[in-house]
Amino acid sequence: MTNVTTNWPDLAIGLYERLTGHGAEISYEFENFDLYVPSEANGEANAPQAKWRMNGVLKICTQNDASGQPNA
Repeated sequence: MTNVTTNWPDLAIGLYERLTGHGAEISYEFENFDLYVPSEANGEANAPQAKWRMNGVLKICTQNDASGQPNA
């Protein structure tokens, strides 16, 4: 059975766990990308939103410390 992620925190945790220890990096490049972020985490569809405009590169990477443990 496939696990389905239904919220952003679980997606971020899953991504971090999959990248850690593999020397992996994900890179996204944005040009005039508008992201509307809810200003409250109450789950209401009509919650006020903040507009973030992105231009440039967003990199997500993980690494382990010398003991092999993930860095926080």
